[in-house]
Amino acid sequence: MKTEKTYQALQEILKRRKAGFVLLLDPDDVPEAQIEEKVTAAIRAGVDVFFIGGSFLIEKNFHAFVQQVKQAAGEHPVVLFPGSLQQISPHADAILFLCLISGRNPEHLIGNQAVAAPLLWKMQLEAISCGYMLVESGTLTSAQYVSNSIPIPRNKPAIALAHALAGQYLGLKTLYLEAGSGAKYTVPEEMITLLDRHIDIPLIVGGGIRTPEAAARKVAAGADFVVVGNFFESEGSYALMQQFAEAIHQ
Repeated sequence: MKTEKTYQALQEILKRRKAGFVLLLDPDDVPEAQIEEKVTAAIRAGVDVFFIGGSFLIEKNFHAFVQQVKQAAGEHPVVLFPGSLQQISPHADAILFLCLISGRNPEHLIGNQAVAAPLLWKMQLEAISCGYMLVESGTLTSAQYVSNSIPIPRNKPAIALAHALAGQYLGLKTLYLEAGSGAKYTVPEEMITLLDRHIDIPLIVGGGIRTPEAAARKVAAGADFVVVGNFFESEGSYALMQQFAEAIHQ
């Protein structure tokens, strides 16, 4: 089995910077001809880590997409953020081994993980265990629909803390608070701060973050990594991406 090289790289990012900037790439939204340009420009703008994944996988050869992203990313970590069992590739540095601890759907608590585990073992792909927590965002998101689970109420941070502590006690290496793609509201800062005060593992926050100011508030509240994805697919502004990086790294 591979070492924890990528997880250690994430820890090093947190030592060097106040927080890490993660760009989420959805294979269905990034044309093949633009992969190298997009990744290279993102690195220049200040992106620290690339996540790859989406709720669906409709058009792309996933392995080829991951391989091209990794070639362009160089030493920057490329981590799979799988929306399904089809989104596993040996060309990435690691995979977030997700457990939907906010839900009660057994397929996303242990079912899919048991199916995926032998594949990861054969690929010798580094697995970073991650407690995935959906948070109410004011709209029905793809993650909520596909996972068939009820999100944590946004005005109930104590419920989020109980799940986060359970995840930490179970030995998970990271926690991910997710409002979801296209979220109307982001994860509340109050919830982030409460978790930050009581957990010791890296806290990833994503979903609906559309301005550098919003990203900065997540970091100030206690987020270790801020994930932005679909927003840049529509905006396509690398100058704006740089503003996000500066806000996250300050």
